[in-house]
Amino acid sequence: MELRQLSYFVTVAEELHFGRAAERLHIVQSAVSQQVRRLERELGAELFDRSSRHVRLTGAGERLLPEARTVLAAAERARAAVRGRTGLRLGTSTGLGAHLDRVLDRFAALAPDTPVELVSAATRDRLEQVADGRLDAAFVRSTAPGTGVRILPLWEDPLVAAVPAAHPLARAADVAVGELADLGLCITARRNNPALVDLVVGACHAAGFEPLPGPVSGSLQDTLATIGTGARPLWTVVYASHARVLHSPRVAFLPFRAPGLALPTGLAVHARTPPAELDLLLKACETPTTAPTSNDHEN
Repeated sequence: MELRQLSYFVTVAEELHFGRAAERLHIVQSAVSQQVRRLERELGAELFDRSSRHVRLTGAGERLLPEARTVLAAAERARAAVRGRTGLRLGTSTGLGAHLDRVLDRFAALAPDTPVELVSAATRDRLEQVADGRLDAAFVRSTAPGTGVRILPLWEDPLVAAVPAAHPLARAADVAVGELADLGLCITARRNNPALVDLVVGACHAAGFEPLPGPVSGSLQDTLATIGTGARPLWTVVYASHARVLHSPRVAFLPFRAPGLALPTGLAVHARTPPAELDLLLKACETPTTAPTSNDHEN
């Protein structure tokens, strides 16, 4: 049994599609199929139920998956030890804004001898890298458990609306979702961030309208630049913690009128082998509302 075979098996199990697995691995599909077949022959069991319409894990495949992830995570830790890597590899995204500065400052005070390496990646990639040991932990906009990882809830992150600074709404102290019905909504495709898209579109439906589709750019910076031109009334949502560190004079950031929109942020760690620094990292993540009080310690 080779690590390569286990890696290919895990990738196919996550994609449930040999073609997509090959794309992720940057190899041809036939090589993936060949290595998985060799693994099946060695184990004496079929790991996937294959048909022309679907690929599914068999019972044997479901039992192997968590064990394969554990082996791959151990192998990654061994490589790190040989390379002499010490520290914490933390998956993140730009949307954390002021939260990230606070966490890094506090962790540096709590663990001054533990360097932190930040890795920016899409949500799915962050979770996969935590599951296979390439990341020690990762911030995610969810508290739902993932395969091979557990997610520890941290805080609720409110959203704000971004509108053109020249638009009449920009002069208000806050905004109701219904007031945005005549503006085009610039938001990422649902496959990229289903929790965010479902929250925003659901709020629009609750306010009685279907959001008008606006142009979608490759980055938040490009989206805000497009909104700021004012050529067409557009809006998007930004995490409040991120909006506080953005400098975009042609865009106004407005809090939503109660009830506001917010998404939970969690910390993803390996389900079986969380990082040794987990307690310190969680302490660094405490906000004024989540930090224990003196009474909490006494009870």
